[in-house]
Amino acid sequence: MFYCCGITNKGIMPHNEDAFLIGKEVRDEGSVSLNIDIPFVAAVSDGVSGERSGEMASRMCLGIMGGMNFSSAENLVPDLYSVHNKLMDIGSQSLELNNMQTTLCGFIAVEKDKIISFNVGDSRLYLYRDDYIRQLTRDQSLVQILYEEGSITFEETKTHVHRNIICPVFGNLKAKPQIDTKEFEIQHGDILVLCTDGLSDYVSALEIQEILELPKNLEKRLEILVNKALEKGSRDNITIIAAVYLETPENKQPQENDGGTL
Repeated sequence: MFYCCGITNKGIMPHNEDAFLIGKEVRDEGSVSLNIDIPFVAAVSDGVSGERSGEMASRMCLGIMGGMNFSSAENLVPDLYSVHNKLMDIGSQSLELNNMQTTLCGFIAVEKDKIISFNVGDSRLYLYRDDYIRQLTRDQSLVQILYEEGSITFEETKTHVHRNIICPVFGNLKAKPQIDTKEFEIQHGDILVLCTDGLSDYVSALEIQEILELPKNLEKRLEILVNKALEKGSRDNITIIAAVYLETPENKQPQENDGGTL
């Protein structure tokens, strides 16, 4: 089973184009924490600024996903492309929603000790294990491409004039997105962290790691991460999910969160 927390904050923006999904529930405001059994899906979605109804795209994307059965990895990519196709259909039939687009990053927990990640755009999935954090997904962005080909340095990716240009995402009417997937083994105590770029553009992986190390309950640590991003000048919506993998004996019920490190 997993203990999951999610939080979304519009930050300094007038409205929230972010949303998150844990299991079947989509949230576009506030926070939630819960225990959830395998199989389930968790994801964050960030509506593309500059396109029509980014906030609707993120909610619709996750709403469609929440109504699907992700108990098997076999059809994951085709199922995700069906979400993209539905967003395109809606966007092509409505002037208000025309060309609505959104990123999508998440994972499905389909069996014990294994997750499968998926990513379209520049939201991220991290794994925190044994006091060390690493990024599991690859940003689908222009600066990432330039960095990988050696045209710019890692430091330049943070300030590059085109750092907000991303590859085709869900709902794009002109180009099909690329869905990146990976399979990972997980261990008891691992923390999976999903976030939109309102966090990752302003708070480094090392800073995320340091905050996850704090002796506070998980929801409080997510609040600290949001505040850290705002303190560092985040000009975007901020959304985070953290999911702790807990192996519990079949005959033993997990303990309720008592304000300790979970």
